[in-house]
Amino acid sequence: MIAGAGPDTPLQQSFASVRHGDHAIGAGVLVADRLVLTCAHVVNSALGRDRFAQDTPGPGDTVTLRLPHVAAGHDLTARVLREMWVPPRATAAGSAPVEPGRVPYHGDLAVLELTDAAPEGAEPAPFLQHSYANETIALWASGNPLPTVRAVPRVSAPPWIALDVLGGAQVTEGFSGGPLWDRERQAVVGLVAAVHRAPEGAAPGSRPTTMYAISVPAIEAELPTLPPSAVPTARRGVQQLLTALERVLKGREAVLACEERLAARLGRPSAGPAADLERLAGLAVSVRRGIPELLDLVRDHEPPAADPYAREDWERLRRAARTVRPGEYLTTRQRRDLSGLLAHCTRTDPRTLLERVLPHAPELPAVTGLADAMDALEGFSSTTGAPVPPLLQGVVRISVEERAAGAYPAEDLDAWVERIAARSGVDEGAVSQFRADVTAAAAPVRTPAAGLSAAGTPATAPRVQVELLPTPTGRRFTYQIWTFADRQPHRLALVRDAEAGSEQVVDDIRRVLRTEVREDPETALVEYFLPSAWLGLDVDSWESPDSDEDGPFAPGITRRVVVRTTERSRESYAGWKQRTAALPHAKRLVLDHRHTDRKVARAQLEVHRDAGTVIVCCEPDHHGTLLRQCVQAGVHTVLWHRAEHGAHIAQDLLALVDGTDHAEVPEVVRLERAKAMAEPESVVHHGRRLSLLYDAPDHRPPQLAPDAWVLTQP
Repeated sequence: MIAGAGPDTPLQQSFASVRHGDHAIGAGVLVADRLVLTCAHVVNSALGRDRFAQDTPGPGDTVTLRLPHVAAGHDLTARVLREMWVPPRATAAGSAPVEPGRVPYHGDLAVLELTDAAPEGAEPAPFLQHSYANETIALWASGNPLPTVRAVPRVSAPPWIALDVLGGAQVTEGFSGGPLWDRERQAVVGLVAAVHRAPEGAAPGSRPTTMYAISVPAIEAELPTLPPSAVPTARRGVQQLLTALERVLKGREAVLACEERLAARLGRPSAGPAADLERLAGLAVSVRRGIPELLDLVRDHEPPAADPYAREDWERLRRAARTVRPGEYLTTRQRRDLSGLLAHCTRTDPRTLLERVLPHAPELPAVTGLADAMDALEGFSSTTGAPVPPLLQGVVRISVEERAAGAYPAEDLDAWVERIAARSGVDEGAVSQFRADVTAAAAPVRTPAAGLSAAGTPATAPRVQVELLPTPTGRRFTYQIWTFADRQPHRLALVRDAEAGSEQVVDDIRRVLRTEVREDPETALVEYFLPSAWLGLDVDSWESPDSDEDGPFAPGITRRVVVRTTERSRESYAGWKQRTAALPHAKRLVLDHRHTDRKVARAQLEVHRDAGTVIVCCEPDHHGTLLRQCVQAGVHTVLWHRAEHGAHIAQDLLALVDGTDHAEVPEVVRLERAKAMAEPESVVHHGRRLSLLYDAPDHRPPQLAPDAWVLTQP
């Protein structure tokens, strides 16, 4: 039994060890009085089957469990619930088997039902959606605290969360199926599913171990019949909620009826005649999405009256609900209906959607799909003067964009918005006006060939993004190439997992440009993503070998080529945002031979925190040090010459960017490279070996995410 309450008591009360004979082979978590959630591949291993077996275990197949922190050494027996068996599959739709070694995959969930009651002291775990700012822990299969792994969520890669393992811990088999525990928020935020370790011989710290967990929204989507999970006890706003409920619900009979119906919705026992207002509010507060369910139910029982006082009471209730659960706007059914419609939407880029709905947000959440974007928007309240909540704004914008592809799902999305708006107290006229405004803004003004997108906004030039992983010598590389076009999501175009030289890299870029990119109206921007230690690689001067067909291909001359890095810390990203905000009046900063000491360079960057563009002009041996200092300080534009230095070079480069809009810098640099190539007799033209590090404000740097390589080539 658990002796006393500690910071991880709710985790220990719910942690389950899945056994195979005398050995712990995986973990699970208690989610209801007799239900344990785990991974399907853990159940397969416990039954001695292939880990990715698809068929549902039979009634005679039993799994042995223990609750090690509640009843150590006491074996429990459980069976798989057939309706909650979701084996691993390769894609979101269909049932194609998983290719061994590929991540992320979908499904991989199972619910076990205990044949007997759980031991005394066992309690279902509270669940919340993960937070990127919070450290999490995961226990090994036995529940022993010694092999505990600490990890920080870095990116959402639906249906998984990718986390960086801290402290060099070794993540071995046996963590799968276990709860990912957020100690600060006292909640389970995912289910551990897989791990990707650095290859043998990798430099220490070069590619950290990445752990993957199935996210809470993915669990809810895959297991719609799973009883709603508990949440940590809420304190803020509960008294406001009680006061508002007391004004809306008229009499004891109304409270009893609502408590009984809410308990049935949430799969919890009703208190019957003993129910009161505190029990009703406590029930809603203790279950995930219980607050939206409460509002929906109370609205049916006590519809808002027409008089101003009744409307004010309802508004007060809604405000209290948002205070208690700011990230929950929809009921479970409403959220599920929306997810089903979004699965048919193909024209809307989730990142662009967030930028349009939240144009003034200081930091946008990292999202990779429309459902993920809706989860983010659900947590934002309406701004002053905006009668339509951000969530509904997002759905309206999706509907307008998707309408070009046909009536479905646009018309169903419109109907969904109208229904939710009516039940949420949002004025129907406000929604109609907002839809009309978005539709008018999306009407074609000029064709894309004339320099505008189909929505009448300036078209964004296509991007070719090359994630480069150099070998220790810096002369051979593995890489992957992504494409990113206006109003389209990122697309993986090519993967090269066998080491290749720079000429092969450029040749593959040319192939992707020819087959994947429609370069209209502007030439593509080629972005090389490099580890910070390799920013000095002269990727902008690489070219393919000469050929009889059309000669060598030099992207730095015919395309805009810039260097970027994914290795930004939270501190550097904060600096990036500050420098971006200061761009309209920012000055240029020169770091020369006087600043080659790291402390001096950092001090200069601290003093000039509004400098968005830095000119690095010193001996080449010091370039790497200064570039890393610039990245750490959040500088998004760094211009330098790889060979020359001195006051004349600094003045030339300052003159080059003087009076140039930030968005035009890559093109200015490209033209200077071309001019130097066009003047072969001049060996001193500053365009030769000119380089640009460019994390532009119009394309935010990756938000603390691991390399996408980790997600595509484990």
